[in-house]
Amino acid sequence: MDKINLLYARNLITRKTAVVQQELSFVVLVENLSYDKSIDVVWAGEDGVWHTLPASYHSSAERQREYWVARTVLALAPDRSLPGNVDFALRYRALGKEYWDNNHGTNHAIQADSGIAPGPGRPVVNSGFEASLADGETLVPIAVAVDDKLAATTVSIHWTSDNWKTTQQSPCRFARDYWDETFLSNARNPNHYGYQIWNGALRAGDAFRIEYRIRCETRQGIVWDDNFGKSYALQRPALKVLILNLHCCQEDNQDYKLSQIAKAIGDLDVDIVCLQEVAELWNEGRGDWQTNTARIINERLGTPYHLVTDWSHLGFGRYREGVALLSRHPIRKHAARYVSASHDPYSIHSRKVVMAQVEVPSVGLLNVFSSHLSWWDDGFPEQFENLRRWAGEEHTSQVTATMLGGDFNIKAGSNGYQLVVASNEFDDQFLSARSPQTFHKIFEVRDLPWSHDLDDDHRIDYVFLRKGSALRVTSGRVVFTDQDYGTVSDHPGYLMTFVPK
Repeated sequence: MDKINLLYARNLITRKTAVVQQELSFVVLVENLSYDKSIDVVWAGEDGVWHTLPASYHSSAERQREYWVARTVLALAPDRSLPGNVDFALRYRALGKEYWDNNHGTNHAIQADSGIAPGPGRPVVNSGFEASLADGETLVPIAVAVDDKLAATTVSIHWTSDNWKTTQQSPCRFARDYWDETFLSNARNPNHYGYQIWNGALRAGDAFRIEYRIRCETRQGIVWDDNFGKSYALQRPALKVLILNLHCCQEDNQDYKLSQIAKAIGDLDVDIVCLQEVAELWNEGRGDWQTNTARIINERLGTPYHLVTDWSHLGFGRYREGVALLSRHPIRKHAARYVSASHDPYSIHSRKVVMAQVEVPSVGLLNVFSSHLSWWDDGFPEQFENLRRWAGEEHTSQVTATMLGGDFNIKAGSNGYQLVVASNEFDDQFLSARSPQTFHKIFEVRDLPWSHDLDDDHRIDYVFLRKGSALRVTSGRVVFTDQDYGTVSDHPGYLMTFVPK
């Protein structure tokens, strides 16, 4: 295979808006030579002026290949005509080299408002496919371009929402007015290039992930488009969980740093945030809600989240210090409970945890505990045991997963960490994401001795996921460092992503 190839181009003039527009789309298949690369489409309309249109990553294919997509929409204006017929070539730059697909030196071409033009040797093409399922999307349209010469009799989508444990079939239909009905375009079906469009839909419901293959029956036999044997896939956005100790209003430029935290939550599309050392002015023990740092962060989000918070003790001589949980998704129930023997508001050894049961679309019910426990010598063993029991009581058959998130004041590999491992009930998710071999040794095969494997791991903040939960971690990232939103506390933040198993 060449380093870059055209999968298909699309040229439509649509009248769906008040102003006539021309939409140009190019889907490109490239060999994944390196992470640092650029793909663009060099194109010209009937005016002969050449333009460069950058492409962006779309999804992966099999055999170290990737799909990249470039799109542009141009509106008709009194001082500007539409591009009309388009000539184009594809350029790929990586590792200091440049590769082209320019149709062997003659350039590719696609006529104005002609619909789709697949690249050479592609009798069946998944047209306009997406790589993700939007929140709330329950019906997924599929359009398949089929070479007229195949004389297709039926086209269908074979798909699954449970990793091919079961398979469903959805028929596609051929309609001559497809382009007009869908785009208010004058393109014909089949079009100038001899390609028919068959369209169907997948009833995704609340499925998190869907995989599918396209089956085309012809008089000569069956032709499949299955993404080079990998199947096409689309899924909802991964669940993102952030944990952060706020340092109880002890930071310079504190207000700016609260804004930075809110900015990061928005930029990173975080779903659930566990906060510790949440500060609120003491005010003789009555508190002052307007000064609550979790409330301030929440109010600075583009859209405020659901918020649960409670306080444990007097912090730094002037604050009600506590914990909080922010959730983009609805909270079905919540609670707060001391996990320490002390309930004395004047003792820093009084530790309270907040719990929220969050209803996450396409995932289910999550029990999340925002926790700030004491050091080993100050009560960690008792506090963790109380927290573990509470989490177990709340973990019913309706719950998808239980997470303990926050500042546990136990270094990785320490006595406290070993206690968590020995419970055989909760797993360290950041370790699972970043060091899977070490995670396997410690939490799965429990191969002793292992404590020195974590000598260079200085974390005391964790997301512990209950064993048997129907989620798996897919990534772990450190945030709020000098290189990433700046430091906002004496702790970094940890961002983890999860998908259903």
